[in-house]
Amino acid sequence: MSTARQSHILIVDDDRHIRTMLARYLSDHGLRVSMADGGQQMMEQFARHAFDVVILDVMMPGDDGFTLCQRLRASSHVPIILLTARDTETDRVIGLELGADDYVAKPFNPRELLARIRAMLRRATMASAPATAASKARFRFAGWTLDLTKRALTSPRGTRVDLTTGEFDLLTALAQHPQHVLSRDQLLDLVHGRSNLNIDRSIDVQISRLRRKIEENPQEPLLIRTVRNGGYFFAADVESGASSHG
Repeated sequence: MSTARQSHILIVDDDRHIRTMLARYLSDHGLRVSMADGGQQMMEQFARHAFDVVILDVMMPGDDGFTLCQRLRASSHVPIILLTARDTETDRVIGLELGADDYVAKPFNPRELLARIRAMLRRATMASAPATAASKARFRFAGWTLDLTKRALTSPRGTRVDLTTGEFDLLTALAQHPQHVLSRDQLLDLVHGRSNLNIDRSIDVQISRLRRKIEENPQEPLLIRTVRNGGYFFAADVESGASSHG
């Protein structure tokens, strides 16, 4: 009897050939795959299933991938990988600003996409793995609490703040290395791993998003500071300890 749940991937693309090719490839590599040809089918699939990763094409008629990404982010923290034929920095930044976690340009090698998916699934598994010191850790800084077990950020007022997968992983990396300058390359390696090679602005975009969520004045940040020609410096005093149960 299998002890591992099969990871479930949703492919949203109006190109039938790409949908079926990807579905076949990912299925052959042990993943459960569902498909949708646009926003309506995507939401119908979400009403029926829970997904581990969404592969979302940007260039679609009607609601494009950016619109659908924003719609998903309003109700879900599921990791999102955008696919697009327009491999421009502007498009990558827009997608990340809307909450996407990764970005793959067409034409792409299915092996690369599979590597990105597996990297996301590994991070999710590590985050939810019980009985390890890391997964039980809680970080406290400036009144905020970052709980790795629950993957939750709680404000000084006690309210939960929604973070995307990438934002949570980035804040975790910063909290694990307080009072140290971390370069963008170091942060990319900590957050995305070596599989993520194309998103050169992802760290800057996600830092900007984090500042809007945790800084009193994002224009003059006190917690996440920019170091010219260096990277970023998490200036908070961080306390770590075991996460409470419940």
